[in-house]
Amino acid sequence: MSTVNASTNTGNIINYEEEIKKCKTQDDLFGENGLLKKLIKDAIEKMMEAEIEEYMGRKKYERTDTDEPEYRNGYRKKTVKSSVGEFDVNIPRDRQSGFKPIIIENYQSTCGEFDKKIIGMYAKGMTVRDIQAQIREIYGVEVSPDFISMVTDKVMTNVADWQNRLLDKVYPIVYMDAMHFKVRDDGRVVNRAAYICLGINKEGMKDILGIWIGESEGAKFWLGVCNELKVRGVQDILLACVDGLKGFPEAIKSVFPDAEIQTCIIHQIRNSIKYVASKDKKEFMKDLKPVYKAASEEIGFQNLELLESKWGKKYSIIIKSWHDNWENLSTFFKYPPEIRKIIYTTNTLEGFNRQLRKVTKTKSVFPNDEALKKSLYLGTMDILKKWTMPVANWGQVVAQFAILFEGRLELGL
Repeated sequence: MSTVNASTNTGNIINYEEEIKKCKTQDDLFGENGLLKKLIKDAIEKMMEAEIEEYMGRKKYERTDTDEPEYRNGYRKKTVKSSVGEFDVNIPRDRQSGFKPIIIENYQSTCGEFDKKIIGMYAKGMTVRDIQAQIREIYGVEVSPDFISMVTDKVMTNVADWQNRLLDKVYPIVYMDAMHFKVRDDGRVVNRAAYICLGINKEGMKDILGIWIGESEGAKFWLGVCNELKVRGVQDILLACVDGLKGFPEAIKSVFPDAEIQTCIIHQIRNSIKYVASKDKKEFMKDLKPVYKAASEEIGFQNLELLESKWGKKYSIIIKSWHDNWENLSTFFKYPPEIRKIIYTTNTLEGFNRQLRKVTKTKSVFPNDEALKKSLYLGTMDILKKWTMPVANWGQVVAQFAILFEGRLELGL
């Protein structure tokens, strides 16, 4: 690891490698005299040195043979603000007082761009090496991997606040699914499940209600998630859309007994097709489609029986799975097309998961659970910025919900 040095315009040398080793607490990094404030100050002063050199047409102590009357005249102090507090910077002066550093004006208007830049790049899934290169190119400052880690650790307090925030009393739709990651634990690489809940509120806006890290996906853990949602203010879920995990519906209903459960049709199809021989897949899928594309549950079940009569002997395990899960697979048949297309799969949540994968794909193994939480939180915050519009045709959808779930969804009309 290379040593990180920075020289200020007052001649002092700051060895950031050594300074990082001295940081024992959050205050050492982000406090009144914290290291991050020193780094921001250094970056601004270096950029001002570059600015005045360009303005003067020569370097700090260089003199020219021309009769050019303009030359440097020491420094003046100015207080700037950032997200880590106020600090003084030394602004270089010229005798004619014509030099006005652009970086100070821009920094004051963006207020803390530098100290947010590292976190922002981390949120987009950039590797530590890429972040180092970007900071070097933009600010002319070398930062170590340890420093980047300490800066991004700043968000962990925000993670706890976000994960424990109060939620709405009622959610018309909640999608629940898990993603899987590899994490180091006591020198071993282990699997971790990230349990994710995506809710659609009565205004039709999507939100991630929380992300929980567990050792592996299981109904027992989901029961704990549902209980936590209730503690945080959720009193009712109208429709819960889930995968085919055994015991999942029972876990939800034990906490939200009136919730309707829709098992994801796409998950069921994927799990089914795994057991079909390659030569049969095209024909089997053609015969399966009328089951879940039927106009009503009655017709869908009749088509399931036709599927069984043709394929039951060869693929009995698949047909049995559809029969065993039919109660929760067929929930969507109760609802009009506007609601059906929203709930019969967990595609809404899977779309979020795909975006999150783009952020985490550069990290094949996370060093610990905290690093995984940090990455998922920052990635989530970046994705949520784009969720500015309600679900398509939500006015029509929520009107149907109000009728179908009379007394459970107040629209405030």
